[in-house]
Amino acid sequence: MEPTAPARLISPRPTAPLAGTIAVPGDKSISHRALMFGALAIGETRISGLLEGEDVLRTAAAMRALGAEVARGADGVWRVAGRGIGGLIEPADVLDMGNSGTAARLLCGILASHPIFAVMTGDASLRARPMRRVIDPLSATGARFAAREGGRLPLAVEGAREALPLDYRVPVPSAQVKSAVLLAGLNARGITRVEEPEATRDHSENMLRHFGATVTVEPRGAGRMITLAGQPELRAADVSVPGDPSSAAFPLVAALLVPGSAVTVTGVGLNPLRTGLFATLAEMGADLTIANRRLEGGEPVGDVTARHGALRAVDVPPERAPSMIDEYPILAVAAAAAAGTSRLRGLRELRVKESDRLAATAALLAGNGVKVEIEGDDLIVHGTPAGPAGGATVATHMDHRIAMSALVLGLIARAPVTAEEAGFIDTSFPGFVALMNGLGAAIATA
Repeated sequence: MEPTAPARLISPRPTAPLAGTIAVPGDKSISHRALMFGALAIGETRISGLLEGEDVLRTAAAMRALGAEVARGADGVWRVAGRGIGGLIEPADVLDMGNSGTAARLLCGILASHPIFAVMTGDASLRARPMRRVIDPLSATGARFAAREGGRLPLAVEGAREALPLDYRVPVPSAQVKSAVLLAGLNARGITRVEEPEATRDHSENMLRHFGATVTVEPRGAGRMITLAGQPELRAADVSVPGDPSSAAFPLVAALLVPGSAVTVTGVGLNPLRTGLFATLAEMGADLTIANRRLEGGEPVGDVTARHGALRAVDVPPERAPSMIDEYPILAVAAAAAAGTSRLRGLRELRVKESDRLAATAALLAGNGVKVEIEGDDLIVHGTPAGPAGGATVATHMDHRIAMSALVLGLIARAPVTAEEAGFIDTSFPGFVALMNGLGAAIATA
């Protein structure tokens, strides 16, 4: 399954303000989990609003290979007939997770506590990313892992026949590691505990409860202790996937930056552990409003409107990173257009994303005339309210968020910005170019 979008895109300044009301694709984190929990439940789960990007389609294919029935109806609703906890079957072939680190790491948790053998691989970008941070804790279940040096894919997993429950403190805030441990705990007899030093997105906890598991969460300073009772009988439960706030970030920031613009994104997920970007933009003076707040599928959602206005520099505290870890590249673009010098702190987790996202973000800005430095795990951006020079061709390193951030930067740069390997945008945001051009952008094949 290769990316279908053009490999190379160019983004010039638009000739008019951006304007319109849009919806963005479903939340990627929730989409992955809905398919996985549906496969582990008894009965048929119906999922509406599922993100149909390549990353999530890899998860659907993996669940199918493990014995669940997964199909998209003509009405756009996905139906998953699950096999129950412990009921997955050994896949007949290698599981190809494409570009999705979330799918790969969470699937490691599922496989660790099922007595089956599986081999997992991915594209060149995913094969370069470390899996040791899930392999190490999951090995304590009794599962055995064999991987390339550094714990990299391809990865062979032999699940434990009688999985042991885990008691694990996550050393660095990571929703993926936390979720992998909880998924392993589903088929372990006893109580699994995960302590996180800082609260990270809690979609797994919310969805576990939604499907009938017993989960408790206790505050521990800035972090939390999550406790899961093993071997529950998960029951099929319909899921309505909200719009992905990480995807909404791109058109919203574009509207903040392009003079005269006003854009509304409807049905955006507003989980408080995912909205660090909105809080940060508000600190920068952004004109952001949220209307029609409501609950859908246990998750808060609302309609977010962004209007152009001057931005000021910001100092982002490191403890905010877990709530906006995927949004730093587009935040850095906003900072490049703000008055003053911004400091984005505590970005160590960015070094192990689809690319070394910290270095890639700095290179994206520097190549287009923005003064930027990396100090330790901090990114320092010197803003130019008149707009950066632009004109560069950005190496995206097969990272969809770097590609989209580069294309948004092109909307305010004095010369068009080109993004290489932009086909990987389809992994999380199919239809991105058409949506942006519908608002007034002029992104084209280079």
